[in-house]
Amino acid sequence: MRKLTLLLVCLLTLALFGLQASALTVEEIIAKVDANQYVKSARAEAEMIITNAGRKITKTMVSFVDDDNSLTTFTNPRDRGTRFLKRGDDLWMFFPDAEENVKISGHMLSQGMMGSDFSYQDMMESDKLTELYNFTLIGEEELEGRPCYVLEGIAVEGQEVSYYRRKLWIDQDRFTGLKEELYAQSGRLLKVLNVTQVKQIDGRWYPVESVMENKLRKNTKTEFIVKSIEFDPEIPPGTFTLENLR
Repeated sequence: MRKLTLLLVCLLTLALFGLQASALTVEEIIAKVDANQYVKSARAEAEMIITNAGRKITKTMVSFVDDDNSLTTFTNPRDRGTRFLKRGDDLWMFFPDAEENVKISGHMLSQGMMGSDFSYQDMMESDKLTELYNFTLIGEEELEGRPCYVLEGIAVEGQEVSYYRRKLWIDQDRFTGLKEELYAQSGRLLKVLNVTQVKQIDGRWYPVESVMENKLRKNTKTEFIVKSIEFDPEIPPGTFTLENLR
């Protein structure tokens, strides 16, 4: 019996040592998330469903992304031809009816993009999470039946970010975000993002369906659905120019 007990203790010790040896650092967790979710270059077709007080509005779009540049063109009948161009830290919008380019800056960046729960500033953040926030691991929880790391990120001093603090639930198996709470520096909860579907595309786990809720607005939410996405496509020269915005 004593030999059996000693054997069990040894096996348990080895098992615990193995778990500790395989434990990931916060930096490794975020690096794996960035490897899945950070897009350097892509072409995507997406749908945005805005629900406000029970009324639903659907907007469709095609987007090109290349490093710090992106171009989004809306394709639904009501907004057809409306475009957003992001070049570095600058954002312009083209309205077909007005036939002019409008630069979006200042307080306008915090407003809802096309009436959605996503702000213009949300679409401006294209850097890796590791470049924007300092993260700490604050726990582990199960979310919708999946074990998650729970991380807290505080904005890096000097970085222009939409939210001072972020709380993330990271899938421990697929290393993609499943939930995110977004806070102001005052501690007030501003928005909650829930990822409702993740797909494996070209060897990476990528969120293709998510829901954003703005906690400063009542009875509203925005579903964002990626219909298709191609990583590292051929992007025509001149795509991200003001001339092409019209």
